[in-house]
Amino acid sequence: MAAAFKLFSPGRLFRISRATKVFSCPSVQLHVTASAMGVSVEDFNTAKQKLSLLKNDPGNEVKLKIYALFKQATQGPCNTPKPGMLDFINKAKWDAWKSLGSVPQAKARQQYVHLISSLVAAEQPASEVAQPGEVSSYQTLLVSTADKITTITLNRPQKKNAITVEMYNEIIKALEQAAKDDSVLTVVTGSGDYYCSGNDLTNFTKIPEGGIEQMAKDAGELLRQYVNTFIDFPKPLIGVINGPAVGVSVTLLGLFDVVYATERATFHTPFSQLGQSPEGCSSYTFPKMMGAAKASEMLLFNKKLTATQACELGLVTEVFPDSSFQTEVWTRIKAYAQLPRNSLALSKQLIRSTEREHLHTVNDREVERLVERWLSDECMQAIMSFFQAKAKL
Repeated sequence: MAAAFKLFSPGRLFRISRATKVFSCPSVQLHVTASAMGVSVEDFNTAKQKLSLLKNDPGNEVKLKIYALFKQATQGPCNTPKPGMLDFINKAKWDAWKSLGSVPQAKARQQYVHLISSLVAAEQPASEVAQPGEVSSYQTLLVSTADKITTITLNRPQKKNAITVEMYNEIIKALEQAAKDDSVLTVVTGSGDYYCSGNDLTNFTKIPEGGIEQMAKDAGELLRQYVNTFIDFPKPLIGVINGPAVGVSVTLLGLFDVVYATERATFHTPFSQLGQSPEGCSSYTFPKMMGAAKASEMLLFNKKLTATQACELGLVTEVFPDSSFQTEVWTRIKAYAQLPRNSLALSKQLIRSTEREHLHTVNDREVERLVERWLSDECMQAIMSFFQAKAKL
């Protein structure tokens, strides 16, 4: 993996945000349990061995994070001179290590092990990591049922879990199966460093025989069905936001029952930037939960929220330190799963029933407007500009 840094293009390097900053919001208390620090030196050495077995390139940003955590875990805080401005590769590596500040070596070791484990798990076929109760395997997801919990993991980490047409259909299928299985609740999360980077814009490059009009119509119907599946989902639905979230993966959070986020998660809805308009019922749920002015900042003017800001506005239920995120959240979710199944489902029915029909109406209006947008010159030019800018990197 170290040798791979020599292959980096300077234009593709991303700086890692400070991992040690602790966030809080009025309703949140962040804390680290002793169990979160329980990674042994043996676990760390095993993770190093697993790293060499990775088949897919996780991307420069993730490799920089791996490098930084390794250095912090083995040597402590960065204590080497800063490379010159023209030494792009070493400067990027130095910046990544330096950004960890005074994170203790034990905590860095724990984060390193968790990151490598998530990358290894993401490369395994769903059938290899499935728990008892899994109905079928998927190409873009990991779906398993254990401890009365059905977990749906977006599994395209090399593409930051961007949603393809195939993934849309598989998520619909997974939710429909989870609605009927014996689990008490369902969790949606992402593999790798991202929760989800929104739509895979290559979806817009696959023009069917019916032309652009047919593509927009088909995409609109798929989106309508996708959002309806979340509106009608009968069990408690929990979002475990393990990293940055973009686009439809953010707007849908208004339809979840609980949303837990790591402190390094961000929430971005750049619709106007791409000549598009809101979806996922966010034109209704966002103003309702955060007020019209704050919702407009996100949905009209592309404001990106930190996890703390999202929590303060009601989009996120609680924020956790990245170092203890998985341990803390899953301990809590497993406790929830011990509650009476029918009581939870019927209580959710009461909460959702007053708005279900309105949510379907909102979804229909949003889809209709989006289809119009997709066929507009403004939207097409914005998407073309995106691909042109991406090609220059």
